[in-house]
Formats: sequence, structure tokens, C-alpha cells
Amino acid sequence: MNEPMLKTEPAAISSAEFFARSHARLNFDVPPGLVDPNIVPRTGDSGNDRMLEIIAREQPVRPAAVLIPVVDHDEPTVLLTQRSEHLSNHAGQISFPGGKIDATDASPLDAALREADEEVGLTRDFIEPIGYLDLYGTAFGFRILPTVARVKPGFKLKINESEVVDAFEVPLSFLMNPANHQIHSKEFRGMERSYYAMPFAERYIWGATAGILRVLYERIYMP
Repeated sequence: MNEPMLKTEPAAISSAEFFARSHARLNFDVPPGLVDPNIVPRTGDSGNDRMLEIIAREQPVRPAAVLIPVVDHDEPTVLLTQRSEHLSNHAGQISFPGGKIDATDASPLDAALREADEEVGLTRDFIEPIGYLDLYGTAFGFRILPTVARVKPGFKLKINESEVVDAFEVPLSFLMNPANHQIHSKEFRGMERSYYAMPFAERYIWGATAGILRVLYERIYMP
């Protein structure tokens, strides 16, 4: 399957309205499913949900946090990274800055901010955290808690090539346009499961990254 989502037209909202809605609709309450294997994140796709139930029984929960850095240009962008090819999980894929939550992290937010600094040199003085998005589960057993954040322009990145090979910005308007939200599918143990993809120029944004962006669209852009 390779189809765009055509249920609704993209909402035309300004940068100020995006951040205002984000502040109004998000908070920093940590969902218990981040660490509880008995609480399985729901995606609305029966194949995905069944896969996550199986993974929760077979693998330990791996709590993780990512930053969704929305750069406050006149036309906002989202800062994304391309992961190094040698990594054991999601090698070479397009991702958000982030990673597993360490025992020394005070919160998922703290983990996301630490990882953004370590991976691409995006320092905390440029970041205004807004709130957590919905918990997102993956086939690797990760429970990802994304933090939406406003990022002031003017930062200078320093790429940590042991973790990422590139960082780039994609217009928020492109990522929040449902006409660009393709649905692909693959088989998992005889079950069909779908996933989002948002190809942008030569970049193939898919899997958890595209799925989290779709959740952002549903939470902020839809009524």
C-alpha cells in the first residue's frame, strides 16, 4: 500500500497559532505506559496494536525520549537527523534527536534535551519545551515519549558523527499536510501492519518518525 491520507485538508494556521495550540493541548504529565509493560500504546491500526502487544510480552520495555524541535522561523521548520549506519537500532534512518532514557536523567524531557545536545549540539538555551506528545511504541520495544519544543533560530549545530551523519530542516507546513502522509505496509508474523511515510526531496521519512509527526498533526492541527 502506498497511499496519501486524504481525509482532511491541511489546516492553515500561523506559527503563533501552532505554538499557542501546542501550549494549550500538551503538558508534562508522564504516561505510566512509558515503563509499564502491561499498558500498551495504542495506534488505531489493529496490526500495529497486535504487534505491540506481542513485543510487550517478549521484550523488556525500553523507555526513550525524543525532541521535536520546531524552529521558529517566519515559516517554521522541524529539525531532523539522519542516524549513522553502524548503529544497532534504526541505522541510517531519519529521526528526531533523542534516545533511551538514562537512570541519571531527571525526566524524559531532561533525556531529550541531553540527547539533542549530545547528538547535534543543540543547546538548552535555544529550546523552549512545550509539552509531551502521546507515547509511541515501536517493534524494537521502545516506548518513545516525544517533547514538542519551540527552538529559537540562530543556533549552530555540532554533529556527533558517532550517532548521526546529518541534520536538516523540513518545513512544518509540508509535514503537517495530510496529503503528504503516505501509508505503507509490511507483514509482521503473518499480520499486515501499516506505517506512515513522508518522503521529502531525497529524504525518506518513515516509521516511528513519520508516525510521531502524524500524531503531532492529529493533536495540534485537527479540531
